[in-house]
Amino acid sequence: MLAAVAASLALVGSPNVEAAREYAATRPGTVAFAVRTPTTFGGVNEDRAFNSASVLKAMLLVAYTRSARDRALRADEKRLLDPMIRKSDNDATNVIFTRVGTAGLKRLAKTAGMARFKPATPIWGNSQITARDQTRFFLAIDTLLPARHRAYGLRLLRTVVSSQRWGIGRLELPDWQVYFKGGWGSGTGAVDHQVVLLVRGEERIAIAVLTADNGSHAAGKKTLEGVFRRLL
Repeated sequence: MLAAVAASLALVGSPNVEAAREYAATRPGTVAFAVRTPTTFGGVNEDRAFNSASVLKAMLLVAYTRSARDRALRADEKRLLDPMIRKSDNDATNVIFTRVGTAGLKRLAKTAGMARFKPATPIWGNSQITARDQTRFFLAIDTLLPARHRAYGLRLLRTVVSSQRWGIGRLELPDWQVYFKGGWGSGTGAVDHQVVLLVRGEERIAIAVLTADNGSHAAGKKTLEGVFRRLL
């Protein structure tokens, strides 16, 4: 399967999935990644569960906008959704989480075909995610967003603030639209994650890189960038 994924990723440049696997094995802590196209899938530790941290905010965005699919979003709602995604603001997330709830997240996970997702309450960042499920979700994230709010939701994922554009955000990917969300354990290195959808015309690639017990946030960011660079 990894060879098939590598062939699909050749659309991006000169990927080396095996090199990403070998690099991940040298990094501190635990590293998982998954790569998915419409026709191929491969991964390393792709079914290992991690605390979601702020990666969950992409699911909250989709779940919330789906609940408002038949109306325009109000200004007060956008004042929560915008910082939740672009700045990873936790206060805004707390409000959105109370409105979506674990039931709303479960409904979204079922719709997206996420078999191993487990929401947590009251600490939403302890929700359990896997690289396999996250690539399934992100590959379809634009279609999961309701048509009325699709452009808005994708714009938020495309315009994460510069201070949080590490890992995938440091790569030059000409001609590709890059939609991503990261999560990190309050800068401790407990977890450092990024999940991304890459789109160029009809070409689509979703990648999730999840890490735990990195030792430091700097080490976690280095792992993310190293894995993405070897893949892309």
